[in-house]
Amino acid sequence: MKEIPVQDLSLSKTFQTYQKKFKALADERRLQIMHQITQQKEVCVCDLSDTMALPQSKLSYHLKILLDASLIKKETRGTWSYYSLNEEEVNHLLSEELCCLFRHD
Repeated sequence: MKEIPVQDLSLSKTFQTYQKKFKALADERRLQIMHQITQQKEVCVCDLSDTMALPQSKLSYHLKILLDASLIKKETRGTWSYYSLNEEEVNHLLSEELCCLFRHD
């Protein structure tokens, strides 16, 4: 009888986490959004919609993917949502060359 290898669930979960993060980064619009957030340190979704020339529904879709991947942070103040870069997570994931695109001077 063949022995079935036991899958390392913690390793699988780690791979799934990184897959989600890199999938979020693998879209030019989301990289542009992250860059805009970086330039302003914190940005209101209303301003980001104008800057990115995206309808709010499309912008919300991209922001949710970035949030789910923990690449950005969201703070709600009243009726507005403000986004900032999760610098610790981005620096952990990206090379020095790529990190420079998302650092505020």
